[in-house]
Amino acid sequence: MDNPYRLNAAEIIDIKEETSNIKTFVLKPKKDMGFRTGQFIEVSIPGFGEGPFTPSSNHNEASRLDFTIMNVGKVTRGLHEMRKGDVVGLRGPYGMGYPLKDFENKEILIVGGGVGLAPLRSLIYALFNDVKKYKKILIKYGAKTPGDIIYKDEVDGWSKDGRSEVTLTVDKGDDKWNGNVGLVTTILDNLNMDLKDAVSVVCGPPIMMKFATFKLLDLGFKHEDIYLSMEKNMSCGIGKCGHCRVGNFYACKEGPVFPYEKIKDYPNIWD
Repeated sequence: MDNPYRLNAAEIIDIKEETSNIKTFVLKPKKDMGFRTGQFIEVSIPGFGEGPFTPSSNHNEASRLDFTIMNVGKVTRGLHEMRKGDVVGLRGPYGMGYPLKDFENKEILIVGGGVGLAPLRSLIYALFNDVKKYKKILIKYGAKTPGDIIYKDEVDGWSKDGRSEVTLTVDKGDDKWNGNVGLVTTILDNLNMDLKDAVSVVCGPPIMMKFATFKLLDLGFKHEDIYLSMEKNMSCGIGKCGHCRVGNFYACKEGPVFPYEKIKDYPNIWD
């Protein structure tokens, strides 16, 4: 039996500063490491520990992995202190990912908040790989301020070629901001979608996902057509530690992507 803790070495070949506390790390694994969009990988930082992160890159590229990570704790701080040429360890991938087959021939609404756009970026690439399989792709994204928007050099391009429609909002604007000001729920009204033939994917801070989900339900989305990324509290990645329990489910094995219908009756899913 293969050792589930065996690491695949990966060199950091590029680092991009997205915001004051978010960086995108481009890694080249020693052995190609394929994944399905929505799955996660354990990233090990020498001297700091390891943490579960969802790749933000195209799942068709096994020789390159992007991770967009906020500096919020010991492991992420250690990663943010690393430089190009440094080496980290990877294990995985784990989890079930997004059910792309179930999204075919549907209209797709993607709702992201803050660094939650990272795993959604991977999903967006996956949808763009076979864009003709989907009737429509709408992207709604919110950040605290214009300076907190990630992937600034890409977001505009997601809509310019007609593959998707993108709407941005910030909680607080500045002198140069001409877009919407308000929570991400404020850009979910008047959707140009056929909700009977649509699915929504939500990823962001738990409080944002909670109110976005309630808003989508108010708009008419069915419980089974709202997909949530429940990545909180994951640790071992292989269903041994129990930290990632969502009701009767292990997010690391049966998620981290769940339809709301599957978990809605469990208490404290947003905590």
